[in-house]
Amino acid sequence: MKCKLAILSLFFSIVSLAQSDVKGTMKTEIVQKHKLGYALHIPADTKEKKPLLIFLHGSGEKGTDIEKVKVHGPFKYINTHELDAYILAPQCPENEYWDEEVLHRLILKIQKENNIDANRIYLTGLSMGGWGAWNLAFAHPETFAALVPIAGFVDRVPMIEDCKIKNIPTRIFHGLLDDVVNVDYAITIYKKLKKCNANVELTIFDDAGHDSWSRVYDNQEIYDWMFKQIKNK
Repeated sequence: MKCKLAILSLFFSIVSLAQSDVKGTMKTEIVQKHKLGYALHIPADTKEKKPLLIFLHGSGEKGTDIEKVKVHGPFKYINTHELDAYILAPQCPENEYWDEEVLHRLILKIQKENNIDANRIYLTGLSMGGWGAWNLAFAHPETFAALVPIAGFVDRVPMIEDCKIKNIPTRIFHGLLDDVVNVDYAITIYKKLKKCNANVELTIFDDAGHDSWSRVYDNQEIYDWMFKQIKNK
């Protein structure tokens, strides 16, 4: 019995001696390529710097047919009205979602190639585009002079870091009867933002479902409000 105990003790001693911790580092580079189509409306007079209005569409307009991005929002509005601004409408590829860093690269490209007032860049979006607008604003709050998300889901990070966009005038719109994106998202983020952003308002349309955007984008009022906003230098 003593012999067995000795052998067992020796076995565990060997196992114990064989164990060790390893520390190290690793360097790697992950390269991702993205292709993003877009429509860009250029105002008639480009001699002076003009504002840039960025519109993010919903999930129904994904794909490669760029005409889809003109079905709703500012591009639809300028069919019958004039807006003295650049209007940028990217198109999200099929099977993808809005990527805030890709969108930011696109904005920088458009700024570089056009006579845009960097203090008057406005961001809006509907449904999936509302979600994308929230994420883009939180990723690059220094870029935007105003934010108008409509019927958009709100991720956990904006809910936590709400005061990160405290300097961006914000108008939130949602339909009370929305059965795609619950109105509670709009109410919750509004309450959080209100604590640190004095220039934030929430409008809930009692009779609207998911399409709470048509009455917003078809009205000159929202454009007039946005174009009055100038980013603090």
